[in-house]
Amino acid sequence: QVQLVESGGGLVQAGGSLRLSCAASGRTFGAYAMGWFRQAPGKEREFVALVSWSEGITTYADSVRGRFTISRDNAKNTVYLQMNSLKPEDTAVYYCAAARSGSVRYNPDYWGQGTQVTVSS
Repeated sequence: QVQLVESGGGLVQAGGSLRLSCAASGRTFGAYAMGWFRQAPGKEREFVALVSWSEGITTYADSVRGRFTISRDNAKNTVYLQMNSLKPEDTAVYYCAAARSGSVRYNPDYWGQGTQVTVSS
């Protein structure tokens, strides 16, 4: 069992930056692929970014590529999402997810509770 706890959300002006953190419980954090998703009001949850468990390979949604950076610190059992050049359309609840053997993008095993990010224009 893995528990995920997100933090770092808040209110920021357009063009600003935020860094989200996701702290994971469990001693096998390094064996999980980790991802970030978001859900805006009235919209479905969408994929944002992922980092693989082994080589640390990253993948991004087109809408955030070049502005967001996902990274992980296995020693701290934490995954981060650095968000720069934020836009009002980035406003959403951001969720952390983990997958042990399947695809974190399409079938994660665990979800965090979410953290709100609001970008004002």
